[in-house]
Amino acid sequence: MRHPSIIRALAVLALLWASLAAAHHTPGHVAARQDLPAGDGKVFTVPHEDPGIETLPARERAERASVDKFQVFYDFRFTDKLPDSGITFVHNIVDDAGKHYKAAHYDHGNGIVAADVDGDARTDLYFVNQRGSSELWKNEGGGKFRNVTAQAGVGLADRIAVSASFADVDNDGDQDLYVTTVRMGNVLFENDGKGNFKDITRQSGLGYVGHSSGAVFFDYDKDSRLDLFLVNVGKYTTEARGEGGYYVAYEDAFQGHLFPERTEKSVLYRNLGGNRFADVSAQTHLQDGSWSGDATITDFNQDGWPDLYVLNMQGDNHYYENQGGKTFVDKTAQLFPKTPWGAMGVKSFDYDNDGDFDLFVTDMHSDMVQDVIPQDEKIKFIFKGAERFFAEPDNNIFGNAFYRNDGNGGPFSEISVPLGLENYWPWGVSVDDVNADGWDDILITSSMNFPYRYGVNSLMLNNRAEGFLNSEFLLGIEPRRDGKTHKVWFTLDCDAKDKSHRDCQGRKGRITVNSTLGTRSAVIFDLDDDGDLDIVTNELHSEPQVLVSDLAQKRPVRFLKVRLTGKESNRDGLGAVVKVRTGDRILTKGMDGASGYLSHSILPLYFGLGDAAAADRVEVRWPSGKTQVIEGPIASGKTLEIAEDTAK
Repeated sequence: MRHPSIIRALAVLALLWASLAAAHHTPGHVAARQDLPAGDGKVFTVPHEDPGIETLPARERAERASVDKFQVFYDFRFTDKLPDSGITFVHNIVDDAGKHYKAAHYDHGNGIVAADVDGDARTDLYFVNQRGSSELWKNEGGGKFRNVTAQAGVGLADRIAVSASFADVDNDGDQDLYVTTVRMGNVLFENDGKGNFKDITRQSGLGYVGHSSGAVFFDYDKDSRLDLFLVNVGKYTTEARGEGGYYVAYEDAFQGHLFPERTEKSVLYRNLGGNRFADVSAQTHLQDGSWSGDATITDFNQDGWPDLYVLNMQGDNHYYENQGGKTFVDKTAQLFPKTPWGAMGVKSFDYDNDGDFDLFVTDMHSDMVQDVIPQDEKIKFIFKGAERFFAEPDNNIFGNAFYRNDGNGGPFSEISVPLGLENYWPWGVSVDDVNADGWDDILITSSMNFPYRYGVNSLMLNNRAEGFLNSEFLLGIEPRRDGKTHKVWFTLDCDAKDKSHRDCQGRKGRITVNSTLGTRSAVIFDLDDDGDLDIVTNELHSEPQVLVSDLAQKRPVRFLKVRLTGKESNRDGLGAVVKVRTGDRILTKGMDGASGYLSHSILPLYFGLGDAAAADRVEVRWPSGKTQVIEGPIASGKTLEIAEDTAK
């Protein structure tokens, strides 16, 4: 992923503390200017040589040359059907991610979440926007969507939003919505069951005002009510306001972790019932001050109590083990002696079908310290020096990490390199079985946009636990949109309001600056109900991708969807573990809501059955501690509705 040579400390600091502050003058910048005659009102830019674009054909050739390694089915494709979907949402950025770019957290973008909000058994989509209205799109069936934001009342056009989570916080059978913002107050919306939402933030106590990011719902004390772990980044903005009202970021925002006074702790809220929450961070000993963007629940020790893995964008991650719903204990050192330094995305899942949960963590911020040629993107970087910036680098991995659960309670084995899971500029992790063969695959949303070179999204097929194989070109994920890799990022008026801008120096007229496209988050689900899994993304400063699979048209797809309804447990069944037996295989999935970067969705669990025509048995371990078994055969191609059995 990174060049293997050792970097001198001064060079590292120069890149981090100087070049990034004026990042669009680094070698990674691809928005070179081509001036037209002055006075005609048109001065455009075109991308200069961009190794990210130039190497796309070579990447595709390499993938096609690797197919002899594939033990799994790959002869299908995704096609971007955004025009057919009816979705017209466009993500918009604040100027700190555009014409006043600085290495701050605005360039992290936003999430996309999915759930059936109106009870019609179709999955709807909520796109989170940074500037302008977020949008709720109703699934009309057949791959078509309709904008229902206004009638639903969830636009939040006056706030700089970050992430969203669907969850049934009041156990009334519908999906409520929580949205985080940058210093403009987080919002809890109650669903009336028909997809209309009411702002109940004031009474709920969840209107935290700060630099919030991800929001993880889970029932930490197993009282059947969903609690909330609110992830906060750290203070990366000043009191100055920019266009659109956003808080302007510090010039040295990327170094915020070096300033203790900028620490902003994450918060654990306990659900008291009646849509009221209380901060219990102190009494549960869960007071995490990491510069964090997201977290996930898991249960590595399989004791039935949900634990938390909390990311750190600039430092050590932390794994907190739940002590019977009373307190949390930091068990990071025992289980994960080394963690990624710049973690951004996380997902816990059973990659090798051995019945326990493994962990994948993407590291994006390590990739911000040096320009890397595409050929070196799968090589880990080794840091020496710059100890102040990196704190204790000997504790860290500078790249993605995949932790295999060896089933003995830890420590975990870090095997990202032999599994082939290194990539460049990774953000989110979305995991599901896109070829329906019974092995979960990985989509890593990637790229950095302005002012950097093009970076590819990575779709990694699970090669029956022997490794993950790059398939983004084989499956049509790359190159995106018929080769469209750039778009207009911003314009400058060098004769008037922007004449003092750094890119206007020595120029007149209007300048239009192009930049690379890039994805921040994604959700995987069966968009058109044909039995295979599709992908919808939220891009940075662009329209989404609606990537529809033709797997069901290429071969019979055998699958089982499982939708849970808790009774003694929380209604969503968050924290449940479902095992599906087919022949001599047992497929294990956790209901954790984690669907991508900054994205927590409520979706039925999808089990690809491979060649099996039916499931022999389905077992659910509910958050309440009860185990429920549905004996088969259970025919493939159906959604299995499982309500928790409350009988003694």
